[in-house]
Amino acid sequence: MRLRGQTEAVKRATLCPEHLLPEHGVPPPWPGREVRLDGMVSYVRDTPATAPGAEQALYVHGLGGSSQNWTDLAGLLAVRLHGQAIDLPGFGRSEPGHRYTVPAFAERLIRYIEHSDRGAVHLFGNSLGGAVAVQVAALRPDLVRTLTLISPALPFLDFRRSLQGRLLPLLALPQAERMAARRLTELAPEALVEQLLEACVADLSRICEQRRREALEEIQLRYQSEHYAGVYVRTFRGLVSSFLRSYLPGPGSLWRLARSVRAPTLVVGGGRDRLVDVRVAPQAARVIPDSRLLMLGQVGHVAQIEAARLVARAVLGLLTETGEGAERHDLAR
Repeated sequence: MRLRGQTEAVKRATLCPEHLLPEHGVPPPWPGREVRLDGMVSYVRDTPATAPGAEQALYVHGLGGSSQNWTDLAGLLAVRLHGQAIDLPGFGRSEPGHRYTVPAFAERLIRYIEHSDRGAVHLFGNSLGGAVAVQVAALRPDLVRTLTLISPALPFLDFRRSLQGRLLPLLALPQAERMAARRLTELAPEALVEQLLEACVADLSRICEQRRREALEEIQLRYQSEHYAGVYVRTFRGLVSSFLRSYLPGPGSLWRLARSVRAPTLVVGGGRDRLVDVRVAPQAARVIPDSRLLMLGQVGHVAQIEAARLVARAVLGLLTETGEGAERHDLAR
Protein backbone atom coordinates (compact mmCIF):
# COMPACT_ATOMS: atom_id res chain seq x y z
CA MET A 1 0.00 0.00 0.00
CA ARG A 2 1.49 3.32 -1.01
CA LEU A 3 1.80 5.95 1.68
CA ARG A 4 -0.20 9.01 0.77
CA GLY A 5 -0.16 12.57 1.98
CA GLN A 6 -2.11 13.74 5.00
CA THR A 7 -4.84 15.58 3.07
CA GLU A 8 -7.57 13.01 3.69
CA ALA A 9 -9.68 13.67 6.77
CA VAL A 10 -9.24 11.29 9.68
CA LYS A 11 -11.07 11.23 12.98
CA ARG A 12 -9.22 13.16 15.66
CA ALA A 13 -8.55 11.65 19.07
CA THR A 14 -10.55 12.89 22.03
CA LEU A 15 -8.57 14.02 25.08
CA CYS A 16 -9.96 13.53 28.55
CA PRO A 17 -9.56 16.46 30.97
CA GLU A 18 -6.10 16.81 32.49
CA HIS A 19 -7.40 16.78 36.07
CA LEU A 20 -8.59 13.18 35.70
CA LEU A 21 -4.98 11.98 35.60
CA PRO A 22 -2.90 11.31 38.72
CA GLU A 23 -0.55 14.05 39.83
CA HIS A 24 2.83 14.35 38.16
CA GLY A 25 5.40 11.86 39.39
CA VAL A 26 8.26 9.65 38.29
CA PRO A 27 7.48 6.10 39.41
CA PRO A 28 10.25 3.50 39.45
CA PRO A 29 9.99 0.55 37.04
CA TRP A 30 7.06 -1.64 37.96
CA PRO A 31 7.92 -4.99 39.61
CA GLY A 32 8.43 -7.90 37.25
CA ARG A 33 8.19 -11.66 37.29
CA GLU A 34 9.06 -14.59 35.09
CA VAL A 35 6.28 -16.47 33.31
CA ARG A 36 7.12 -19.88 31.86
CA LEU A 37 5.03 -20.67 28.81
CA ASP A 38 5.64 -23.42 26.25
CA GLY A 39 9.07 -24.08 27.72
CA MET A 40 10.27 -20.48 27.46
CA VAL A 41 10.44 -17.72 30.06
CA SER A 42 8.88 -14.32 29.37
CA TYR A 43 9.43 -11.41 31.72
CA VAL A 44 6.31 -9.42 32.63
CA ARG A 45 5.94 -6.22 34.66
CA ASP A 46 2.69 -5.62 36.52
CA THR A 47 1.12 -2.19 37.06
CA PRO A 48 -1.71 -2.77 39.55
CA ALA A 49 -4.88 -0.78 39.09
CA THR A 50 -5.59 1.95 41.62
CA ALA A 51 -9.38 1.63 41.42
CA PRO A 52 -11.77 -1.31 41.65
CA GLY A 53 -13.29 -2.85 38.55
CA ALA A 54 -10.31 -2.04 36.32
CA GLU A 55 -9.91 -3.74 32.96
CA GLN A 56 -6.89 -5.61 31.67
CA ALA A 57 -4.18 -4.06 29.49
CA LEU A 58 -1.11 -5.48 27.75
CA TYR A 59 1.80 -3.27 26.63
CA VAL A 60 4.28 -4.32 23.91
CA HIS A 61 7.56 -2.48 23.32
CA GLY A 62 9.47 -1.77 20.12
CA LEU A 63 12.68 -3.02 18.53
CA GLY A 64 15.49 -2.67 21.04
CA GLY A 65 13.09 -1.68 23.81
CA SER A 66 11.69 -3.45 26.85
CA SER A 67 8.75 -3.47 29.23
CA GLN A 68 10.28 -0.47 31.02
CA ASN A 69 9.27 1.71 28.09
CA TRP A 70 5.72 1.72 29.52
CA THR A 71 6.44 2.73 33.14
CA ASP A 72 4.94 6.21 32.97
CA LEU A 73 1.95 5.53 30.73
CA ALA A 74 0.94 2.37 32.60
CA GLY A 75 1.10 4.29 35.87
CA LEU A 76 -1.12 7.07 34.55
CA LEU A 77 -3.65 4.59 33.17
CA ALA A 78 -3.81 2.57 36.38
CA VAL A 79 -6.91 4.62 37.24
CA ARG A 80 -8.70 2.51 34.63
CA LEU A 81 -6.45 -0.38 33.65
CA HIS A 82 -4.56 -3.20 35.34
CA GLY A 83 -1.48 -3.28 33.15
CA GLN A 84 1.01 -5.93 32.19
CA ALA A 85 4.03 -5.04 30.06
CA ILE A 86 5.86 -7.93 28.46
CA ASP A 87 9.42 -8.26 27.20
CA LEU A 88 9.38 -9.84 23.74
CA PRO A 89 11.55 -12.95 23.30
CA GLY A 90 15.24 -12.05 23.49
CA PHE A 91 14.61 -8.51 24.73
CA GLY A 92 14.67 -7.11 28.24
CA ARG A 93 14.74 -10.04 30.63
CA SER A 94 12.89 -12.58 28.47
CA GLU A 95 14.65 -15.66 27.18
CA PRO A 96 15.56 -15.83 23.48
CA GLY A 97 13.03 -17.37 21.15
CA HIS A 98 13.32 -19.49 18.01
CA ARG A 99 12.01 -16.99 15.44
CA TYR A 100 12.10 -13.21 15.37
CA THR A 101 9.37 -12.24 12.92
CA VAL A 102 6.20 -10.21 13.36
CA PRO A 103 4.02 -13.36 13.03
CA ALA A 104 6.17 -15.22 15.58
CA PHE A 105 5.92 -12.39 18.10
CA ALA A 106 2.16 -12.15 17.49
CA GLU A 107 1.81 -15.88 18.11
CA ARG A 108 3.69 -15.48 21.39
CA LEU A 109 1.42 -12.64 22.50
CA ILE A 110 -1.70 -14.61 21.63
CA ARG A 111 -0.43 -17.54 23.66
CA TYR A 112 0.39 -15.25 26.57
CA ILE A 113 -3.06 -13.60 26.58
CA GLU A 114 -4.69 -17.02 26.51
CA HIS A 115 -2.34 -18.33 29.21
CA SER A 116 -2.89 -15.36 31.53
CA ASP A 117 -6.64 -16.06 31.45
CA ARG A 118 -7.56 -12.39 31.89
CA GLY A 119 -9.96 -12.28 28.99
CA ALA A 120 -9.76 -9.71 26.22
CA VAL A 121 -7.26 -6.91 26.83
CA HIS A 122 -6.69 -3.32 25.87
CA LEU A 123 -3.65 -3.85 23.67
CA PHE A 124 -0.87 -1.26 23.31
CA GLY A 125 2.07 -1.41 20.89
CA ASN A 126 4.96 0.92 20.12
CA SER A 127 6.98 0.67 16.89
CA LEU A 128 7.65 -3.06 16.28
CA GLY A 129 5.17 -3.75 19.07
CA GLY A 130 2.58 -1.80 17.09
CA ALA A 131 3.05 -4.03 14.06
CA VAL A 132 2.75 -7.10 16.28
CA ALA A 133 -0.36 -5.70 17.98
CA VAL A 134 -2.03 -5.09 14.61
CA GLN A 135 -1.49 -8.73 13.68
CA VAL A 136 -2.88 -9.92 17.03
CA ALA A 137 -5.96 -7.68 16.72
CA ALA A 138 -6.60 -8.80 13.14
CA LEU A 139 -6.18 -12.52 13.76
CA ARG A 140 -7.80 -12.74 17.19
CA PRO A 141 -10.40 -9.99 17.60
CA ASP A 142 -11.84 -11.90 20.54
CA LEU A 143 -8.70 -11.09 22.55
CA VAL A 144 -8.56 -7.32 21.93
CA ARG A 145 -11.00 -4.77 23.41
CA THR A 146 -9.24 -1.66 22.13
CA LEU A 147 -5.98 -1.09 20.29
CA THR A 148 -3.51 1.75 20.86
CA LEU A 149 -0.65 2.12 18.37
CA ILE A 150 2.21 4.51 19.08
CA SER A 151 4.47 5.16 16.07
CA PRO A 152 3.57 1.69 14.72
CA ALA A 153 6.21 0.17 12.45
CA LEU A 154 3.79 -0.56 9.65
CA PRO A 155 5.36 -0.93 6.21
CA PHE A 156 6.99 1.92 4.34
CA LEU A 157 9.56 1.53 1.59
CA ASP A 158 11.52 4.78 1.72
CA PHE A 159 14.12 3.91 4.35
CA ARG A 160 15.73 7.29 3.89
CA ARG A 161 12.99 8.39 6.29
CA SER A 162 14.41 6.18 9.06
CA LEU A 163 17.71 6.28 10.89
CA GLN A 164 17.64 2.49 10.78
CA GLY A 165 17.85 2.63 7.00
CA ARG A 166 21.62 2.80 7.35
CA LEU A 167 21.53 -0.71 8.82
CA LEU A 168 19.95 -2.27 5.73
CA PRO A 169 23.29 -3.14 4.03
CA LEU A 170 24.32 -4.93 7.22
CA LEU A 171 21.45 -7.41 6.85
CA ALA A 172 22.91 -8.74 3.60
CA LEU A 173 26.24 -9.67 5.18
CA PRO A 174 26.75 -13.24 6.44
CA GLN A 175 28.54 -11.98 9.56
CA ALA A 176 25.93 -9.36 10.42
CA GLU A 177 25.25 -10.62 13.94
CA ARG A 178 28.94 -10.85 14.81
CA MET A 179 29.56 -7.36 13.45
CA ALA A 180 26.67 -5.97 15.49
CA ALA A 181 28.03 -7.63 18.64
CA ARG A 182 31.47 -6.15 18.00
CA ARG A 183 29.97 -2.71 17.46
CA LEU A 184 28.14 -3.04 20.76
CA THR A 185 31.39 -3.69 22.62
CA GLU A 186 33.11 -0.72 20.97
CA LEU A 187 30.67 1.79 22.45
CA ALA A 188 30.63 2.75 26.10
CA PRO A 189 27.20 2.15 27.65
CA GLU A 190 26.80 5.85 28.37
CA ALA A 191 27.46 6.72 24.72
CA LEU A 192 24.94 4.14 23.51
CA VAL A 193 22.29 5.53 25.85
CA GLU A 194 22.76 9.00 24.38
CA GLN A 195 22.56 7.63 20.82
CA LEU A 196 19.34 5.78 21.57
CA LEU A 197 17.74 8.75 23.29
CA GLU A 198 18.69 11.07 20.44
CA ALA A 199 17.17 8.63 17.94
CA CYS A 200 13.92 8.11 19.84
CA VAL A 201 13.23 11.42 21.58
CA ALA A 202 12.67 14.82 19.99
CA ASP A 203 13.28 16.91 23.11
CA LEU A 204 15.81 15.35 25.48
CA SER A 205 14.89 17.84 28.22
CA ARG A 206 11.70 15.81 28.69
CA ILE A 207 13.72 12.82 29.90
CA CYS A 208 14.46 13.13 33.61
CA GLU A 209 17.63 11.97 35.30
CA GLN A 210 15.94 8.91 36.82
CA ARG A 211 14.83 7.67 33.39
CA ARG A 212 18.36 8.20 32.06
CA ARG A 213 19.78 6.09 34.88
CA GLU A 214 17.24 3.36 34.17
CA ALA A 215 18.12 3.45 30.47
CA LEU A 216 21.78 3.00 31.36
CA GLU A 217 20.92 -0.01 33.54
CA GLU A 218 19.01 -1.52 30.60
CA ILE A 219 21.98 -0.99 28.30
CA GLN A 220 24.34 -2.58 30.79
CA LEU A 221 22.02 -5.60 30.89
CA ARG A 222 22.39 -5.91 27.11
CA TYR A 223 26.17 -5.84 27.40
CA GLN A 224 25.95 -8.84 29.71
CA SER A 225 23.73 -10.76 27.28
CA GLU A 226 25.45 -12.90 24.67
CA HIS A 227 22.30 -13.18 22.57
CA TYR A 228 21.18 -9.55 22.37
CA ALA A 229 23.05 -8.40 19.25
CA GLY A 230 21.94 -11.45 17.28
CA VAL A 231 18.33 -11.05 18.42
CA TYR A 232 18.33 -7.39 17.38
CA VAL A 233 19.69 -8.13 13.90
CA ARG A 234 17.33 -11.06 13.32
CA THR A 235 14.34 -9.04 14.52
CA PHE A 236 15.24 -6.11 12.28
CA ARG A 237 15.62 -8.53 9.37
CA GLY A 238 12.20 -10.01 10.17
CA LEU A 239 10.63 -6.55 10.30
CA VAL A 240 12.10 -5.54 6.95
CA SER A 241 10.86 -8.82 5.47
CA SER A 242 7.34 -8.03 6.69
CA PHE A 243 7.59 -4.63 5.00
CA LEU A 244 8.48 -6.21 1.68
CA ARG A 245 5.75 -8.88 1.92
CA SER A 246 3.16 -6.18 2.52
CA TYR A 247 3.59 -4.90 -1.02
CA LEU A 248 3.25 -8.36 -2.59
CA PRO A 249 0.09 -10.41 -3.22
CA GLY A 250 -0.96 -12.74 -0.43
CA PRO A 251 -2.54 -12.76 3.01
CA GLY A 252 0.58 -11.75 4.97
CA SER A 253 0.41 -8.01 4.30
CA LEU A 254 0.38 -5.96 7.48
CA TRP A 255 -1.63 -3.27 5.70
CA ARG A 256 -4.27 -5.85 4.69
CA LEU A 257 -4.35 -7.08 8.27
CA ALA A 258 -4.73 -3.50 9.51
CA ARG A 259 -7.75 -3.03 7.25
CA SER A 260 -9.41 -6.03 8.94
CA VAL A 261 -8.95 -4.77 12.52
CA ARG A 262 -12.32 -4.26 14.19
CA ALA A 263 -11.28 -3.05 17.65
CA PRO A 264 -11.69 0.67 18.41
CA THR A 265 -8.22 2.06 17.75
CA LEU A 266 -6.13 5.04 18.77
CA VAL A 267 -3.11 5.85 16.58
CA VAL A 268 -0.45 8.18 17.99
CA GLY A 269 2.30 9.60 15.79
CA GLY A 270 5.25 11.87 16.45
CA GLY A 271 5.89 14.67 14.00
CA ARG A 272 9.62 14.41 14.70
CA ASP A 273 9.86 10.62 14.56
CA ARG A 274 13.27 9.66 13.16
CA LEU A 275 12.69 5.89 13.04
CA VAL A 276 9.28 5.43 11.40
CA ASP A 277 8.10 7.48 8.43
CA VAL A 278 5.89 10.24 9.89
CA ARG A 279 3.26 9.46 7.25
CA VAL A 280 2.64 5.99 8.66
CA ALA A 281 0.49 6.98 11.66
CA PRO A 282 -2.03 9.00 9.58
CA GLN A 283 -2.11 6.18 7.03
CA ALA A 284 -2.83 3.65 9.78
CA ALA A 285 -5.68 5.83 11.05
CA ARG A 286 -7.16 5.91 7.55
CA VAL A 287 -6.81 2.16 6.97
CA ILE A 288 -8.06 0.81 10.32
CA PRO A 289 -11.84 1.19 10.19
CA ASP A 290 -12.73 2.40 13.71
CA SER A 291 -9.73 4.59 14.45
CA ARG A 292 -8.81 8.05 15.60
CA LEU A 293 -5.50 9.91 15.30
CA LEU A 294 -3.35 11.95 17.67
CA MET A 295 -0.38 13.61 15.95
CA LEU A 296 2.13 15.27 18.28
CA GLY A 297 4.18 17.64 16.17
CA GLN A 298 7.12 18.11 18.54
CA VAL A 299 7.43 14.52 19.73
CA GLY A 300 9.62 11.68 18.51
CA HIS A 301 9.30 7.90 18.32
CA VAL A 302 8.28 7.04 21.89
CA ALA A 303 5.38 9.32 22.74
CA GLN A 304 4.45 7.09 25.68
CA ILE A 305 7.71 8.25 27.30
CA GLU A 306 8.12 11.76 25.92
CA ALA A 307 4.48 12.86 26.19
CA ALA A 308 2.96 10.28 28.53
CA ARG A 309 0.23 12.54 29.91
CA LEU A 310 -1.07 13.54 26.49
CA VAL A 311 -1.12 9.92 25.37
CA ALA A 312 -2.88 8.89 28.59
CA ARG A 313 -5.54 11.55 28.04
CA ALA A 314 -6.13 10.23 24.51
CA VAL A 315 -6.38 6.64 25.75
CA LEU A 316 -8.90 7.60 28.43
CA GLY A 317 -10.77 9.56 25.77
CA LEU A 318 -10.90 6.42 23.63
CA LEU A 319 -12.20 4.31 26.53
CA THR A 320 -14.88 6.87 27.33
CA GLU A 321 -15.89 7.34 23.71
CA THR A 322 -16.25 3.62 23.10
CA GLY A 323 -17.97 2.95 26.41
CA GLU A 324 -15.23 0.61 27.62
CA GLY A 325 -15.76 0.33 31.35
CA ALA A 326 -17.70 3.59 31.54
CA GLU A 327 -20.27 1.98 33.79
CA ARG A 328 -17.57 1.49 36.46
CA HIS A 329 -15.54 4.65 36.00
CA ASP A 330 -17.23 8.01 35.72
CA LEU A 331 -14.91 10.21 33.70
CA ALA A 332 -17.43 13.03 33.57
CA ARG A 333 -16.97 14.02 37.21
